[in-house]
Amino acid sequence: MEAVRTNVLGTENVLEAAIAAGVRRVVCLSTDKAVYPINAMGISKAMMEKVMVAASRNLEGAGTVICGTRYGNVMASRGSVIPLFVDQVRAGRPITITDPSMTRFMMTLDDAVDLVLYAFEHGRNGDIFVQKAPAATVETLAKAILVLMKKVDHEMRVIGTRHGEKLYEALLSREERAAVEDLDGYFRVPADARDLNYDKFFEFGEERITQAVEYTSHNTERLDLEGMTRLLLKLDFMQRIARGEHADAQD
Repeated sequence: MEAVRTNVLGTENVLEAAIAAGVRRVVCLSTDKAVYPINAMGISKAMMEKVMVAASRNLEGAGTVICGTRYGNVMASRGSVIPLFVDQVRAGRPITITDPSMTRFMMTLDDAVDLVLYAFEHGRNGDIFVQKAPAATVETLAKAILVLMKKVDHEMRVIGTRHGEKLYEALLSREERAAVEDLDGYFRVPADARDLNYDKFFEFGEERITQAVEYTSHNTERLDLEGMTRLLLKLDFMQRIARGEHADAQD
């Protein structure tokens, strides 16, 4: 219920207040967990997106634009596995990996900010924006961290997948991928504007949906060890780690 109060009711409250106050633009931040939700957090974020789209439906000419963004974990932020791996190495403990073949999108904080700013500038009512991003396996990520820490022989231990942990992240469902607008570095998912004329569902289909595939960390650009190492060095946190300085991700 806390997830519902925050992500669903809280979003509705903010959007109603923004519309009443004449706020020009609102960007709602969502997550990959909303695409194929398997737990309460993901379901509440998916509902947040539906609340956002519903609130935006009748705002043409009203002066307020409501749109959203969707992305996965930001590298080295709270919830990222990078600080955990660094702390395990520092403490002399094995790096614990649930599944070496598990993939995750790799996005820096600058990338996340750029995505939100892009939505502010280009968003129309009901849009959801996704940034195209590379991905890597958890094993490649761990090895890249060990390279930068000069601990390439450090032990890595496979412990098995945790309950509720996905093999890969999805940023666009198959149905959304069929409807997206490709904007070079971004995907734009327009609001679903279909009416309730169900007769057409029995008489007409859409071949593009049949041919569409979801956009996931399994089928995006895959970083190798060298590419993952270069990307990690874009983080101030990892630059300090590579220099041998004692640094925390929150610094």
